[in-house]
Amino acid sequence: MPCHILLISVKPEYANKIFEDRTKKVELRRVRTRVKTGDIVFVYVSSPKKTFIGFFEVDFVIEKSASKNDLKELWKQVKDHAGIKRKDFYKYYEGASIAVGIYFINAKKFETPIELNRLKDKISYLRPPQSYRYLNEEEYETIMLLGGENTSKMANN
Repeated sequence: MPCHILLISVKPEYANKIFEDRTKKVELRRVRTRVKTGDIVFVYVSSPKKTFIGFFEVDFVIEKSASKNDLKELWKQVKDHAGIKRKDFYKYYEGASIAVGIYFINAKKFETPIELNRLKDKISYLRPPQSYRYLNEEEYETIMLLGGENTSKMANN
């Protein structure tokens, strides 16, 4: 099992770029996380989908202040991999103090995407986060199994 397991909420258009188009290779965030290389990030697709769609492995993380110069530098690094237009990138970071880019590899869509109400039957207290939330081992295994993943096979990779 990875060290940190993160659950993030993503808008449907960006989830599509991760799992269908495969054009998005970095997830942008306005808040620092503890994830590092090898950690797992589950993706919850927000309204109207409300579905746990899949996961990816953290390749590396870059973090910068959200100053004008640092954002300009970050944009140069992520523009071809973030699935976002320049104008939307700058709007997203308006008022932020930090800019984080989580580069990822091995994005895998669940064989059986998990609708929120189905997951709540197994983990009644789990609420999708506004930004992100860490998961424990039991939550990780439940989500993987519901999604059609073999967790014993994952541990041997």
